[in-house]
Amino acid sequence: MAREPSAGGPGGAGAGTPPHRYRSDDEDSGRWRGFPHRPGDVVVSTRSKSGTTWAQMICALLVFQTPDLPAPLAEISPWLDWMGEPRAEVFDRLAAQPHRRFIKTHTPLDGIALDPRVTYLVMGRHPLDMAVSLYHQGDNIDRARQRRLTGQPEPEAPAAPGPARPALREWLRGWTEWDPDPRRFPDSLPGVLHHLADAWDRVGRAAEGGPVVVLLHYDELQADLEGAMRRLAGVLGMAVAEATWPELVAAARLPAMRARAGELAPDTGGILRSPAAFFRRGSSGAGREVLSEGELARYHRRVATMGPPGLLAWLHGEVERRP
Repeated sequence: MAREPSAGGPGGAGAGTPPHRYRSDDEDSGRWRGFPHRPGDVVVSTRSKSGTTWAQMICALLVFQTPDLPAPLAEISPWLDWMGEPRAEVFDRLAAQPHRRFIKTHTPLDGIALDPRVTYLVMGRHPLDMAVSLYHQGDNIDRARQRRLTGQPEPEAPAAPGPARPALREWLRGWTEWDPDPRRFPDSLPGVLHHLADAWDRVGRAAEGGPVVVLLHYDELQADLEGAMRRLAGVLGMAVAEATWPELVAAARLPAMRARAGELAPDTGGILRSPAAFFRRGSSGAGREVLSEGELARYHRRVATMGPPGLLAWLHGEVERRP
């Protein structure tokens, strides 16, 4: 695995510390309060556009051991934080599942009351690649429908035309330099590093009787998808027949997932203008293609202050992944 799993401390921010509550117009980590976990649950915790759906699909393939899923992926593995579905309905649907459950969240682990019976899978991706995907995703969301589903008020009057959206390079340069509170703006650069540094710290601790936390890198899935899936199956204690592996790995490749976008894209409520566009590119290097050498150097100087050197080297692909 990209970083060996180990036990983190019990509780979202450490023993005795209540979880931080993350809230936005359409998400609320408070929806996790009182969730009845079962032994063996898997919680997929990622920042936006960092491989969430990919990790969910891999979990689905390992659980069902067939590419033929019993329902759309977002129904099997709901986004529990999202306010577009009544919380009670999501809880009831998960309670009715007879199989091993895997649940999506965009909440960092310090925002969840961690359960020692649960495995927490945290995906990492080069922040610049994540940001480029986030930029393009903004054009693919039906904001009016999103507001209706999540109970946001409609504008009292049509908004006056604002300035045109910045071009990608200008937007990405601004994103790298923006310095908000990482807990208020978790999809900012400081927010991305907060999410991952928190998980990195938990993985690196000695066993304290808490849950297993596993870090997996987006690029690891691209470089050796089968190897990553086999290692994750080992961590989760899932036995897969050798004859079954080829079809599972084939179904987890991004082109195959893109071909099944209507079934696999996280489009609960129909907020995506195009499910296929959700799987826009899927490869790495987009951010580094956009910025100049000087802008990249400035990014690296800034991000060097946001996390431990080991995490940053792992995140930027500067170290060989651990076997």
